[in-house]
Amino acid sequence: MPNDTATLLQNLPKLSDTLAELTEPELNDYAETVAKGITHIDNAQDLGQFRASVTGKKSALTNWSKQMGKLDAQQKKQVGGWLHAVRTRINEALSNRQTELETEALNAKLASETIDVTLPAKGQQKGQLHPVTMTARRMQQFFKQAGFNVATGPEVESDYYNFEALNIPAHHPARAMHDTFYFDAHYLLRTHTSPVQIRTMQAGKPPIRIICPGRVYRNDSDQTHSPMFHQLEGLMVTEKSTFAELKGLILAFLQAFFAKELEVRFRPSFFPFTEPSAEVDILSDSGKWLEVMGCGMVHPKVLQNCGIDPNEYTGFAFGMGIERFAMLYYGIEDLRLFFQNDVRFLRQFG
Repeated sequence: MPNDTATLLQNLPKLSDTLAELTEPELNDYAETVAKGITHIDNAQDLGQFRASVTGKKSALTNWSKQMGKLDAQQKKQVGGWLHAVRTRINEALSNRQTELETEALNAKLASETIDVTLPAKGQQKGQLHPVTMTARRMQQFFKQAGFNVATGPEVESDYYNFEALNIPAHHPARAMHDTFYFDAHYLLRTHTSPVQIRTMQAGKPPIRIICPGRVYRNDSDQTHSPMFHQLEGLMVTEKSTFAELKGLILAFLQAFFAKELEVRFRPSFFPFTEPSAEVDILSDSGKWLEVMGCGMVHPKVLQNCGIDPNEYTGFAFGMGIERFAMLYYGIEDLRLFFQNDVRFLRQFG
């Protein structure tokens, strides 16, 4: 035991070993002297040794407590109260000092392990947005300026919102167009963001002008397809939405996105949730027509499924793949490059 701790023990009042011979002032003085001595202990090891010396099996306090059985009832009540006060005072002092020592040790450790986070890291490089994110923001910017709000929804969808409400019943051949990831007979990973349109129409009343960007999932993977990819769909429902208005909006968007005059054509097509429907192509610099998106007037049955009277309101919808537009905008031929996390590829878009 260190000399300073031993000195503390030597300086304690010398009291009688016989409990019956002790007085309350003597015990109080003893408790106060012990408590003051505890405040001078400067490490946890010494504190533990001192604790054992004043409260352990061989301590004076334990010796006095063992003699309680020899006292009569009146003495037990009186002297027992004195001993309880002494033990409480000493234990409080020990507990407080232990807490102080732990705090001091923690502060010292934190001070020794301090890291200056303002110092520049080795090989520090500035990051940038992913090209798919930049493309999505570029697309959204146009539609926000055109008065559309951004709407989102769950990626785990029910069969009803992903198919049924969009006029694609269980027996419909259009389901074969979607290589769907099913959880069970009722839930799946959404194959498009169209369910967000259904939820929006059910939750509110026309006029509605929204775009629905987000992740979608289909069981397909090759140079131009990925099991997970991003779509941006749009919906507008008013009392007088027209196909001409849809064509004008899409033409303005394509020319704004690619920042140049484009030759655009609308090819008749089929989608269960729009009628009439069209595929949109743009003429590339090489003279080839490139399909970029689909669109059409919202099918009256879809409006009815959402509680909207098709005799009072009409709407149009459109949808496009964000990766598809990123590939066209940046001149990328393999979709898989977006998801391989190759920093050599990603740094080109800074």
